[in-house]
Amino acid sequence: MTFWDHLDELRAAIIRILLVTVAFGVVAFFFKEELFDVVLAPKEPQFVTYKVLYALAALTGNDGEGFFHVQLVSTGLAQQFVIHMKTAMCAGVILSSPYALYQLFRFVSPALYAHERRYVVRVVGYGYLLFLVGVAVSYFVVFPLTFRFLGTYQVSGEVANMITLDSYISTLMTLTLSMGIVFEIPVLSWMFAKLGFLSATFMRRYRKHSVVLILSVAAVITPTSDVFTLLAVSTPMYLLFELSILIVQSTSSVKHNSLL
Repeated sequence: MTFWDHLDELRAAIIRILLVTVAFGVVAFFFKEELFDVVLAPKEPQFVTYKVLYALAALTGNDGEGFFHVQLVSTGLAQQFVIHMKTAMCAGVILSSPYALYQLFRFVSPALYAHERRYVVRVVGYGYLLFLVGVAVSYFVVFPLTFRFLGTYQVSGEVANMITLDSYISTLMTLTLSMGIVFEIPVLSWMFAKLGFLSATFMRRYRKHSVVLILSVAAVITPTSDVFTLLAVSTPMYLLFELSILIVQSTSSVKHNSLL
């Protein structure tokens, strides 16, 4: 195939991805109730995360019941409709992501050797799985705890919180996307170790520097400027860094044994 033939193939793959994404987005748009039942669930006091916290509190002898109420408001005439469209399209992107990865792999696979295809499938598969795990951690842990703390925090009983729907959705999407990307750290570390660019000794030597870098990155990607959200985001990042050290060490050991 010529260069222009490859461009035609890439354009066709992108068009197919866009069509499937739009189709999923349209379906999500018409299932408004089900879509926003999922999106707005973390603001309810009976969300599964809060139930677990209540149960743990009851085991320690404290009051195992808790109630809080945060009313979301809309401040623009067309804001709810626009947010509905944005949320539906985000759902379309998420639902169509496996198909998009398949199309991209189908485009590049003819240029790869058999062993390269295995590596690509492994990296993409583990990377996508970790991305979904990061999304789940954000949805079930980071965002609910952040929302409950900030949504109910008051400097005085005379000052009521009015959380806009746009602020809620933006914070949820930003944290979810950020945590999904952050959970790619182990895969990237494995790749760099395979290429010989990274070692466990190097990572341990610069652990303190990594903590500073993690806090800096967490401060940048968090949509709010409070310490609670910063810690909620940076703690999983640090745990992933420690896991990456173990992965890099095992990868280096396997590589060393194969050379022997």
